[in-house]
Amino acid sequence: MPGRRVTLFGGTGFIGRHLVRRLAQAGARLCVVARDPEAGMFLKPLGNPGQIVVTYGSLLDAESVVAVVDGADVVVNLVGILYESGRQTFAAIHVDGARRVAEAARAAEVERLVHISAIGASPHSPALYGRSKAAGEAAVREAFPGATIVRPSIVFGPEDDFFNRFAGLARLSPVLPLIGGDIVDERLFAGLVFRGRRFGAGTTRFQPVYVGDVADAIVAIMDRPGTVANDYELGGPRVYSFRELLEIVLRESGHRRLLVPLPFWLARLEAWFLERLPKPLLTRDQVNLLTRDNVATPGSLGLVDLGIAPTAVEAIVPAYLGRYRRAGAAARPM
Repeated sequence: MPGRRVTLFGGTGFIGRHLVRRLAQAGARLCVVARDPEAGMFLKPLGNPGQIVVTYGSLLDAESVVAVVDGADVVVNLVGILYESGRQTFAAIHVDGARRVAEAARAAEVERLVHISAIGASPHSPALYGRSKAAGEAAVREAFPGATIVRPSIVFGPEDDFFNRFAGLARLSPVLPLIGGDIVDERLFAGLVFRGRRFGAGTTRFQPVYVGDVADAIVAIMDRPGTVANDYELGGPRVYSFRELLEIVLRESGHRRLLVPLPFWLARLEAWFLERLPKPLLTRDQVNLLTRDNVATPGSLGLVDLGIAPTAVEAIVPAYLGRYRRAGAAARPM
């Protein structure tokens, strides 16, 4: 790793900042690509003077992609969006942008390409997000057959958008939405799945993975020739239902709130309004994602195959959800 030139697309984001720290410590020379380089200057102190360069680049701008990839030994594409806005569409970012990076990497004769996708990427996903991620994977494979594809479950850590979002909502609202099910009567139908329809609110399953483990996995992939052209599905040591994750949020933030069942059809109706906000709290596509479990495929390559012991939610989340507690309040007992 020392001296290798690594170009990171999306290096200023949640996973990116953790990856930059690890690569800098390993002695890599980093080119962090951002649409707003000024917003990424906080990364420079993570390395030695001149080790980390933050420069302009956009997946929508083919010339900028070619320019930042030129001369790189390794390219990592971390860019992804959870909702569409203007030119930032799923097709433009997850498919066309991913293809643009892979084609530029091939043309520049880059040694390694690591592409970050997501568990749930599938041409048959009920969500456009999942279908676009699958199309992006296919585009990357076509342009750069030796690319390594990494699919994390929901990623947690101090800056995450999952636990922080619900903890912030719990601080302001007397209820939290327990999204799921096509009917509300959980006493009769909780957990039942029939013809692809899930009954019982909050039964969608997740396998949260720690952001530090994801960053370590990407570094390990770069260092190991045997990871070329492999797919890795990254999940933590335990699978949780959506309800269990919200209960963790409430326990560690010290709040007592009602978990109100919100059937998928009603969640889609609410999302129709919410997705019109500049930064949507919920979109119909995100509701569609919740109709499928988000866990690693049995038998798939994962953290353990890279020599990484998965970190538990309970070992990390309490430390940063404590900031949502009222002054003097302690976490509620399990």
